[in-house]
Amino acid sequence: MQVHHLLEQNSIASKFLAELRDVSIQKDRMRFRRNIQRLGEILGYELSKSLNFQEAEIKSPLGSATMHLPDKDIVLCSILRAGLPLHEGLLNYFDEAENSFISAYRHHPYDDERFEIIVEYLASPSLEGKTLILADPMLATGRSFVNVFNALQEMGKPKQIHLVSVIGAQEGVQYIAENFPEATKLWIAAIDEKLNDQDYIVPGLGDAGDLCYGEKAQH
Repeated sequence: MQVHHLLEQNSIASKFLAELRDVSIQKDRMRFRRNIQRLGEILGYELSKSLNFQEAEIKSPLGSATMHLPDKDIVLCSILRAGLPLHEGLLNYFDEAENSFISAYRHHPYDDERFEIIVEYLASPSLEGKTLILADPMLATGRSFVNVFNALQEMGKPKQIHLVSVIGAQEGVQYIAENFPEATKLWIAAIDEKLNDQDYIVPGLGDAGDLCYGEKAQH
């Protein structure tokens, strides 16, 4: 798997990520969602450089120009619910993409720290021969990405697979590298050091879904 780590080079993305982590700023849900969206736009721009492009002749009022345009075979798939702002950021740049949505959540069947990833809802077009962009802002253990990808198998085999995330743990990055096709590309803003005992990313930013949309009841 190819890993494209955005913060290996300084850019304005560092500011957006700093605000996502900041406990005083992240209380503003609107700003939190917008910063995830903006990072989605930046990651989408970087990702676009690796897509297939075709030559096209474009007519302007004063003549014509030869341009190179990306293939129109992209499917954006986001993991609900935290993936929605990231999806919007990507969709701002890939506005002609088809869209897919899938749910994944941590289920604690034993009332302790042990959990399993439950995938329930899926709405998706065919992925056969298309470019799949699978988005989830937090890459902790990597099990959500892998379980979701396994659930998508029934929708066909994509020709390219891109994973997009805002923050990941090194352990999760390694896990998806071992469980996705070798040609998969990961586009991520920051890779943090470790997971805590509850498998949350440290330093991370907390629960992205709760910070975007409010706390949920436990089940």
